[in-house]
Amino acid sequence: MHDPLRALLPVHMSFLVAHCTCPDADSAARIARVLVEERLAACVQTIPGLVSTYRWDDVVRQDTEVLLLIKTTRERFETLKSRLPALHPYESPELIAVGVVDGLPGYLDWIAAETAPDRRIE
Repeated sequence: MHDPLRALLPVHMSFLVAHCTCPDADSAARIARVLVEERLAACVQTIPGLVSTYRWDDVVRQDTEVLLLIKTTRERFETLKSRLPALHPYESPELIAVGVVDGLPGYLDWIAAETAPDRRIE
């Protein structure tokens, strides 16, 4: 099946899965929705029940958090990185990105299309 959108995409577009933890389901849902609405992510999966053990202010802590898995492109990541702190309740939110090595072409095309900043809803 020929996909005309694929011909318009850069050959070497990089895809990322970014990780971000949130303190609760409400903040996670709000952030996920904004990222998708603003085309900074094609999809954000919300995974509740994560337990994080970390050091903060020289104290070892353990908290239940919600993990966001954010599907995006390298092209949109800088804007996502700038936008996230304003949306997030943490003083220093977690945001790390892992490169996607491979994937189904149709799914990668969909990520590229849904994060295109100039795409308009018809």
